[in-house]
Amino acid sequence: MTAALHRLVSRAVAVKPEELRALLWSFAYFFSLLAGYYVLRPLRDQMGIAGGVRNLPWLFSATFVVLLLAQPLYGALVARLPRARFIPLVYHFFVANLALFWLLLTLHAGSAWVARVFFVWVSVFNLFAVVVFWSFMADLFSSEQGKRLFGFIGAGGTAGALLGPALTIGLARPLGPVNLLLVAAVLLELAVLCVHRLEKAANAQVSASAPSAGIRIGGGALAGLAEVARSPYLLGIAAWVSLVSFGGTFLYFQQAHIVSSTLHGAAEQTRLFAGIDLAVGLLTLATQSFVTGRFLRRFGTAPAAAALPAVYVAAFAVLALAPGLAAVVVFQALQRTMNFALANPARQVFYTVVSREEKYKAKNLVDVVVYRGSDALYGWVFDSLQALGLKLAAIAAAAVPAALGWLALSVALGRAQERRAAQGG
Repeated sequence: MTAALHRLVSRAVAVKPEELRALLWSFAYFFSLLAGYYVLRPLRDQMGIAGGVRNLPWLFSATFVVLLLAQPLYGALVARLPRARFIPLVYHFFVANLALFWLLLTLHAGSAWVARVFFVWVSVFNLFAVVVFWSFMADLFSSEQGKRLFGFIGAGGTAGALLGPALTIGLARPLGPVNLLLVAAVLLELAVLCVHRLEKAANAQVSASAPSAGIRIGGGALAGLAEVARSPYLLGIAAWVSLVSFGGTFLYFQQAHIVSSTLHGAAEQTRLFAGIDLAVGLLTLATQSFVTGRFLRRFGTAPAAAALPAVYVAAFAVLALAPGLAAVVVFQALQRTMNFALANPARQVFYTVVSREEKYKAKNLVDVVVYRGSDALYGWVFDSLQALGLKLAAIAAAAVPAALGWLALSVALGRAQERRAAQGG
């Protein structure tokens, strides 16, 4: 049975027999995690518009403040508990939060403020939950394994990202939007089950250098800050992540303004966002399953990481000429597909050549605090440009040079990762 399963899976990904169990549990883990998130995402986007698009910079800023406060708590948790304990604890905490939101929304207790807090919470949850997942992957797999396997593992998340909006579209009316929070909670608990099974599979054999789940990482709660500050390589990744936020925030704000002025009514807006999620999932799943691993092994991380800013260069150029609903929807779907299918797997490979403490602490600081801090910053930049009288087309035109610089940084980081991998990290 195992041999037949290996032959089947190896048609899509170059997996070795001893890696198969860990690969499949990683796939299932990411599937459950992103299915839960994508049940919540359309609700978050609709609540963001319901609160007024002019309030989005404040919500992005609030998200950054919450992450800034949470970062040392997470660092202390990582330092004191072994991986097998702190990862499930993080997800159980988020499930408890969902239960509280469900209760408050069911009782209609301060619905407007609860909606705003929920928008912030989903943004915090998404980053923490996914960063913990990829830290785990970078801890288990080597650089060489990551190039072969991360695309397929990412496809698990994409399959979950397909299930999530499908559940939202299908269940929003019969269950009601609020009860979808319970569906998301069940999916997160399934992710915890996958964590436990993955730990057992990893103990069998994944990588000769993979550390035991029972070994504490140690160090200080704020060690990530010093690690990033003294490493040009990590600073480069931090700049790359900040530019991911730049592109995503500017395009998201373009989308919010265009959708709010074009489509009216929560149902139509929610269905559009869910439809975008569904299209992204289909495109990404096909690419991750059959293209990503082969692309990374043949061309390396530099072209894969550069694919995302290349899309943004084209997107902002087109929106500068014709800022309409069709353009923003097409490029939103295209950039997210390119991010999930090529750029994000390349970024995760970047972290396979750093120390174990950096994989959890510096990575969390960069992928969570730097990312959402950049969201807050660029949200206010976008708002300020509008206050100065710039229209959407002019703002898009101003974003093109930054996207070009981001493309150059992607190439430099990819080459640095290849050198580190060749030197053994």
